[in-house]
Amino acid sequence: MESIINTILADMSGAYIEHSAVITNFVANVHGQLKNSTCRVFPDNVQYKWNINNETRTVIPDASINCRVHAKKGNSFFDIPRFVMEVVSPATEKYDRNEKMDLYRQQEIDEYWIVDWRKRQIEIYTLDYDENSEPKYYLWKTITEKNKDELKLIHFPNIKISFDDLFDDII
Repeated sequence: MESIINTILADMSGAYIEHSAVITNFVANVHGQLKNSTCRVFPDNVQYKWNINNETRTVIPDASINCRVHAKKGNSFFDIPRFVMEVVSPATEKYDRNEKMDLYRQQEIDEYWIVDWRKRQIEIYTLDYDENSEPKYYLWKTITEKNKDELKLIHFPNIKISFDDLFDDII
């Protein structure tokens, strides 16, 4: 586990400009739309700490929307966000698609986006429950240039962000 964290931290320290641009574009577009609500959007400078199997797990999503912003201490939230976005990179993609996705599923985060700026693609996952009442992510839709007009936040239908705005300044 420690080696995975060190790899991820090393990757984050040299993150691609495009990786940061997607996060910035998302937060900039969503921020004003949440102004008069109890929810807030955050970039990758906040962390979530959860107690899972008597172990504290800390996760830093690339972007999140949290509607329980009072359950915090410093830059750490102790409750769950309703939305999380991860922008994948070569060093973090496996972690984002597996371990992080599983942590988000266990915490029952409503919506999870995996954004690949290299492919200009967004995978939108929504949480539902299987026949055993276990939380499970289902791929709702994969958004590309071909169906870019279908991009939306499922659990925040009043928030508008376009595909072109999300990938602005990314060649």
